[in-house]
Amino acid sequence: MDKVVASAAEAVADIPSGATLAVGGFGLCGIPSVLIDALLEQGASDLEAVSNNCGVDEWGLGRLLMARRLRRMISSYVGENKEFARQYLSGELEVELTPQGTLAERMRAGGSGIPAFFTATGVGTQVADGGLPWKYDDSGNVIVASPPKEVREFEGRRFVMERAIIADFGLVRAWKGDRHGNLIYRESARNFNPLAAMCGRVTIAEVEELVEPGELEPNDVHTPGVYVQRVVALTPEQAAEKRIEKRTVSS
Repeated sequence: MDKVVASAAEAVADIPSGATLAVGGFGLCGIPSVLIDALLEQGASDLEAVSNNCGVDEWGLGRLLMARRLRRMISSYVGENKEFARQYLSGELEVELTPQGTLAERMRAGGSGIPAFFTATGVGTQVADGGLPWKYDDSGNVIVASPPKEVREFEGRRFVMERAIIADFGLVRAWKGDRHGNLIYRESARNFNPLAAMCGRVTIAEVEELVEPGELEPNDVHTPGVYVQRVVALTPEQAAEKRIEKRTVSS
């Protein structure tokens, strides 16, 4: 089945307002920036995004944030985005902060048909006991807080139950992909991309290099095509545009 669509705009055209998105990337590494920009132009709003972080001001998911298109975030790190912090603390954005490994496993579980799992991470803290501020009002009062979670003991240790994440759409970026949706990520750009691809009901992949079926070595494939519904082939210019989150130079 040929899953290639003509453009990023066509690929995201049916994403409705209010949808939940699982978005690959870590910082600015491996983010589906072309699909994010297409979604910005498409106009969907009131979105919930599941991603390790929210890009930076004016790039990646930060572009949707600046345009007030995001209603809620499930993420684990927000320290590089000042607008994210401002919207959260001023009551404009709901944020569910989740330990990074737990977030990864919640996404993997969603793509594997596992509804929930137990982990030791967060036991004895507000992660398990509840009370983490998810949303403030404009006066700084907490109006939505995390609920307490089930805690059980296994072989003398306490574990907290975490629920899987299933998103309406997954947005990912791959180094290579074929027309059947099989994907390969390059080095650290692999990060959260396989997990976002797994947990999206409809997964859209932008690929830097599109190849024909059979050209990818099966043992090298990170995301099998069964998880991917749409493929967008990037132009050389789109593939080359990769911004650096923090530039460090030596004197």
